[in-house]
Amino acid sequence: MKDVLKHKLLEVQTKSNYSGTIVVNDNNGMNIELSSGYANRSDELDNRQNTRYGIASGCKLFTAVAICQLVQSGKLSFEAKLKDTINTVFPLWDDSITIHHLLTHISGIPDYFDEEVMDDFEALWKETPMYTLRHLADFLPLFQNKPMKMKPGERFHYNNAGYILLGLVVEKVSGKQFTDYVEEHIFQRAGMLDSGYFSFDALPARTAIGYMVEVNGSWRTNLYSLPIRGGSDGGAFITAPDMSKCWQALLHHELLNETLTKKLLTPFMHEEGSTYYGYGIWIEKDLEGIIKYHVMGYDPGVNFHSAYYPKNETTFVACSNVSSGAYKVMKVFEEVIHI
Repeated sequence: MKDVLKHKLLEVQTKSNYSGTIVVNDNNGMNIELSSGYANRSDELDNRQNTRYGIASGCKLFTAVAICQLVQSGKLSFEAKLKDTINTVFPLWDDSITIHHLLTHISGIPDYFDEEVMDDFEALWKETPMYTLRHLADFLPLFQNKPMKMKPGERFHYNNAGYILLGLVVEKVSGKQFTDYVEEHIFQRAGMLDSGYFSFDALPARTAIGYMVEVNGSWRTNLYSLPIRGGSDGGAFITAPDMSKCWQALLHHELLNETLTKKLLTPFMHEEGSTYYGYGIWIEKDLEGIIKYHVMGYDPGVNFHSAYYPKNETTFVACSNVSSGAYKVMKVFEEVIHI
C-alpha cells in the first residue's frame, strides 16, 4: 500500500506541478512526506517538510477547539447569547444568536465576505486596506452595522464573520489575545512548535510565500491580497507535520476531554449530499458511519486540505502556496485507499 500510494502521489505531484508539502500517516507506521515547488520563487528556495504554509479557513478548527476548551473549563456555554458574551453593539441583529449558532454557521448574521454573492476576496481591500487588519476588532466595521441575512437557525450559511466573533469571545472570556491563546493552549499542547499567526510584514524563516498564477503563466504574490495578520476565521501558518500532530492531539483527547471532543466532531448541520458540519470541521458520512473528518482552506495564493479517515486510521495533509492543487492530490489519495 505505501509504495503504491507514494507512487500515485508523486505522479499527481509531477503532472500538476504541485507546489507544497504532502504528508500521510497511519497507525501502522506509514509515513509519507513529499515536497515540491518553491517557497520563494524569486530566490528559488524549495518547499520542504518544515516549510510553514498559510492554511486560510483550515484554522477555524483551532477557533472551535478554543471555544470548546472554555466550555470545558466552565467559563462559557454553547447556549450563551452573543449579546451577553462580548460588549460590542450590533444594532440590527437578533438577540437570540448563540455560540452554537456561530460555530455551526447558522447564526444568520451578515458576512464580510459572503461566498454566496462574492468570489473575489481581493475586492474587499479596495475600500479597507488589508494592512489595517491586524486585530480581530479591526474586522467589525466590515459587518457589524449590516442587517441580518436570515433568522438564527434557519439554514447553514458558511460565515467568516461568525468566526471573527468567536475569536472575540475567546479574547473576552480568556483575557488573552486570540492568537496568543491558540498558540499556548493548542499549538504548544499538540507539539505544533513550528506553527503560529504571523504578520506578512514579519514572516519568520521557512515560511512559504503565496502565489497567484495568471492566465499567461506569470505570477504575483498574495502580499496585498489578504489581511496582514490572520485570526480566528483564517490565516494561521503551519507545517504539514504539525497538522498531523494536531489530528493526533485532538483524537487522543489532549486538547479536549472525550465528551467535548465528541461534541466538536458531531455532524450538527447538513450542507449537501454526504457533507455535514460540526464545530469548525467538515464531516463526510454514509449509512455505515463517518467516512472522514476534514478541514480545508482557500485564499489567493493559499490552498489547503487535511483529513482524518477513521476507518483507515489515516491522516492526510496537503499544504500548498498556490491557489489550487491540494484537492486534486487528496482525491488521488482517497482513490488509492478506497474512500
